[in-house]
Amino acid sequence: MLTKKEQRLRRARQTRIRIAQQGVARLTVSRTNLHIYASVISGCGTKVLASASTAEADVRTALGAAGKGGNAAAATVIGKRIAEKAKAAGVEKVAFDRAGFAYHGRVKALAEAAREAGLQF
Repeated sequence: MLTKKEQRLRRARQTRIRIAQQGVARLTVSRTNLHIYASVISGCGTKVLASASTAEADVRTALGAAGKGGNAAAATVIGKRIAEKAKAAGVEKVAFDRAGFAYHGRVKALAEAAREAGLQF
């Protein structure tokens, strides 16, 4: 019997293989109960070109006193930030790697915010 984490990583593996064959930069998302993290990784998979998370000090102050990073509103903020940082690094097109998480809720909010901010995937 696989644990919940092993099941998620198993789902993520095929996506990562497919993205690696395309050779494009990938926007990868990771989430915990408290925070959501996003990073743009180069096509060869060796270099992080841009990253954003709700754990960053300035993002936490922007989110308010509680600094809640575990909700869809926070994910939207991170989606916009990662798109801006990626464009500053010269990346326009990415492949979306949801890391085995369901495309729903916070992951969906982050993806849609990044699309609206001009990132193509």
